[in-house]
Formats: sequence, structure tokens, C-alpha cells
Amino acid sequence: MDRRTFLKSASTGAAGVAAAAAVGSGLAAPALAQGRQQWTMVTSWPRNLPGPGVAANLLAERITALSGGRLEVKVSAAGELVPGRGVFDAVSEGTAQLYHSVPAYWGSKSIGFLLFGSQPFGLTAIEQSGWMNHGGGQALYDELYARFNIKPFLCGNSGAQFFGWFRNEINSLDDLRGLRFRTTGLNSEVLSRLGMAVQAMGGAEMFQALQSGTLDAGEFIGPWSDSALGFYQVAKNYYYPCIGEPSSAEECGINMDAFNGLPDDLKQAVQLACQSLYDQVLTEYNTNNAKALPMLVKEHGVQVKKLPDDVVRAIGSETGKVVSELRDNQDELVKRIVESFLAYRALTAEYMTYSDGGFYQARAMDYDFPS
Repeated sequence: MDRRTFLKSASTGAAGVAAAAAVGSGLAAPALAQGRQQWTMVTSWPRNLPGPGVAANLLAERITALSGGRLEVKVSAAGELVPGRGVFDAVSEGTAQLYHSVPAYWGSKSIGFLLFGSQPFGLTAIEQSGWMNHGGGQALYDELYARFNIKPFLCGNSGAQFFGWFRNEINSLDDLRGLRFRTTGLNSEVLSRLGMAVQAMGGAEMFQALQSGTLDAGEFIGPWSDSALGFYQVAKNYYYPCIGEPSSAEECGINMDAFNGLPDDLKQAVQLACQSLYDQVLTEYNTNNAKALPMLVKEHGVQVKKLPDDVVRAIGSETGKVVSELRDNQDELVKRIVESFLAYRALTAEYMTYSDGGFYQARAMDYDFPS
């Protein structure tokens, strides 16, 4: 569908009054049939990419189903209507009604966005959901995105992401310096300060850059999605622990005028569709990552390696400096986001060391157990 056809057919409000409001706000006038609407979701992903591309399709299907078909969502993959990194502006301006992407892509608009998606040495996927639902995160999330005419919801999480694919081994911090490395979010700032030449690009572009030699290393998502993109073909060293992105939240951003034009029951349908997918998407990543990793090792010769402890500590220390500086940001809202994030991280960090962390250590011990 080209832009002209889309602008003729996209739906952004309820019948009658909502149609007029949409035209006044710059949104495309809705195409309505017996009270039904059609929205277009633009995404940052190739169509059907395992992981986020699949999750975007699931969200569109879930909204359509929960609305009883009154709000039909059609998916436009990266590059079909707008570029993958252009989805935020498209929804903010009303070219499309909603997007599926990650907060880590919007740091150039406000560094506050980065704390809602992923943070080096930050929150796990469960902790991220806890902060949003029980630690005041959602109210701050809403306040920041409202500046850009967007209503945001988290709608999934990749879980812990590997540190990255490297052509060569990493034995010390010196081995990182000067490496051309693909990453996003706060991880970019941290690794840049440690001497890496950080670059931002999509997954397909990352493969091409690794293949041509214009990149030395990079991270994207995890074994499941990364295997589909073929990174193992050009970089065999796959490093953990997942310190750069212990989780990475996926989000649905909705044009505020379109969202406000919905009746209350459809607003709730959209919200519940997003919330209900968080666990489903996370567990799908975890399940398929667990299947993909041994395949990468056994069938493609990937070497899974652990970063040296001194490298991990150096990255942790630099992350601490970056987050501390965020507390001094001139934007009062960013300061409140940082303080809320740090408070929730402190609240859960010690407990999780005893609970989940302690159990993982115990489960990994040598004892008899059926496989």
C-alpha cells in the first residue's frame, strides 16, 4: 500500500465526530463500515522476523480479536510505508495510528526514553514489568511520550540479550578499544566511553556490515532472531553475560488523537492486548532462544564465550558513571525517571540475588537429576 492509498483508507477515530477530529488533527480520515475501523501499524522490523516481527503480528491480531473486529489492525513492516527508525515520527505526526518498536531507538529525542527499554546492568524483564506496573514507571512513561503526542504501552520483552557477535576473541578491555560495534540505547554511550566505535543500524544492515568488514562486532537480539539473520556466518564468537541489555522491552506507541478518539471499551482492548502479550512474547523468546543456541553451536560452529571478569567490571563501572550523570540532566522529567528507575532497581536487586539468583546457582550444581 502506498502513502496516498493509505491516507485514503486508514481509520483513526470512531464514527462521525471522531472522523472530524481526526481531520482536524492531521490524521487521515477513517474508512468506516458499520462502525468498524482499520488502523495501520508500522514496525521497525522486517516482515515476520522471528522475535519482534512475529510479536508485531501477534499484537495486531490480539487488538483485532479483543475489539471483536471493530478495530482491525494491519501491519506494515519496516520500509513498506516508513523506514524502521521512522515509525515514532510517523505515529507522532499521524501518518500511521500505531507502531511496534523499542524505546532504545528514541534516545536522540530524549535520553529518558532509554530507561524504559533496556539499561546496561539494569532491570530484568520481570523487574521492568514490575517497575511499570508497581513502581510508578507507567505514569512517567506516559508523561514523557505525551510530549510527542503518543500513548505508550509495553507489549513484550526479549529477555536477556547476549553481549554480542565478535569476529575475534576478547581477552581484555584493550581488545574492545577501536572495535566497530553495532548496539543501541544507553549501551552505546557506555561502550563509546570505553573506546568502541559504536554504530546504530538494523539487523539486516548489521549482517551486511559484518560481512563486508565495515563492522567488527555487534549485538542485535538473541540466538533465535540472530540465527534467522545469519550473524553466525560472519562472526563465530558469541559473548555473554547479558550485561548490555539484561532485558529489552518492546512497545506499542499509539497516536494520542487516535487513542483518545476510541470509546472506552476499545481503549481497554488495546491496553489489555499489550499487557497480555508481555509474558507471551517473553516466554516465546526464552523458549526459542534455548532451542536456537545449541543449534548454533552444534550445526554452525559458534563458540559461546564468557567476557573476562575485568571487562565486565569495567563496563559496570562506566555504566554507573553514565547513569549518575543522568541524575544531573536539565530536564526535570528525566531526573524523575532516573530516580524512579534507580529506586526500583535498588528495591529488587538484593531480593532477586537471594530468590532467582540463588536458585539458578543451586540448579546449576552437580547432582543427580533426570534430563
